[in-house]
Amino acid sequence: MSVSEQSAVDLRYMRLALRLAQRGQGFVEPNPMVGAVLVGNAAIIAQGWHQRFGGPHAEINAINAAEVSPRGGTLYVTLEPCCHTGKTGPCTQAIIAAGLKRVVVAMRDPNALVCGRGIAQLRRAGIRVDVGVLESQARQLNRPFIKWITTRQPYVIAKWAQTLDGGIADRYGKSQWISSPESRKRVHHIRGHVDGIMVAIGTALADDPMLTARPRKKTDIRRTATRIIIDSHCRLPLNSRLVLTATNVPTLVFHRMSLTGAALLRMKKLTQHGVACIGVRADKNGNLDMAAVLTELGKRNFTNILVEGGPTLLGSMLKNELIDEGLVFIAPKIAGDQSARHAVEGIVLQSISKATMLEFAQPERIGPDILLRWQAVTPREKKPR
Repeated sequence: MSVSEQSAVDLRYMRLALRLAQRGQGFVEPNPMVGAVLVGNAAIIAQGWHQRFGGPHAEINAINAAEVSPRGGTLYVTLEPCCHTGKTGPCTQAIIAAGLKRVVVAMRDPNALVCGRGIAQLRRAGIRVDVGVLESQARQLNRPFIKWITTRQPYVIAKWAQTLDGGIADRYGKSQWISSPESRKRVHHIRGHVDGIMVAIGTALADDPMLTARPRKKTDIRRTATRIIIDSHCRLPLNSRLVLTATNVPTLVFHRMSLTGAALLRMKKLTQHGVACIGVRADKNGNLDMAAVLTELGKRNFTNILVEGGPTLLGSMLKNELIDEGLVFIAPKIAGDQSARHAVEGIVLQSISKATMLEFAQPERIGPDILLRWQAVTPREKKPR
């Protein structure tokens, strides 16, 4: 087989491995999504993916699924095989024991316990290892994991619906409904795949939201997202739907440290109603330090969160480069009211040249709306050493 033919074969099998990996979304976090394809005699012997947190890794599932001996075969895997013992044993040892001749890896594992060590262990055992096939696609798939494992902060997705001219609510703060039923269905699907849903106290007071995933199909719910409220002085009402359902759906309130007086009393009452309250430091403007909030969430193994508002919270997080990805549902409507609320507020822009730069993906039509997806130009992650 020529080099170009081998390259085409590698791409075909790695694309399949990436599709398999995606099946784990919402089930495996905080672990990465990983897919594996086992090939022998120019045919697929078996395939597997990491199916649930704490369960066997993709490589093990593929090897165990093989009905014929994989000896002398090739394994295509989207992430470097692990070489340490965590909730499962090292995949490298299973690969060596299976007698594989070649392993094709999309990307190195950014986890410091693995990074490069798994590949080196396989090579010492005489296995040919090729790295970098569809690496950019593999990194895109696991952006939340990469950020969490390298920074210990969750991947942050901002979401809002707006009119064509940027309005997210009328002058009285009412926003129901800017987007279409089709767009709202998509939002519930997204909610069912994240670890947390965050809003500021202003949004909680204005909308009295549930912040739960309510898709038409129960199979669309893969995770029960924790509701996260940024509430400096614990103003969340005890009769709000968030508090009334806190014993059934995990609910976090982030507040300022060292509360006193009425705020301290309100915090204690929220705790009595099943709300977890966490104090964090304030920034120089007296608002909660959102980097500190993300660090606290990372300690609790949140790998991705959906931020749904409000405008001041989004503005603060954008200003401090804390948002990794955005989902903007644009409705075919014009607000035309200068007093209407806009999606992002609180940023003082001295010059257009200083505006936040984004990288757009292909727009998607959802019913009458357009979904515009963007990512921060500079990924919020540390490069592995």
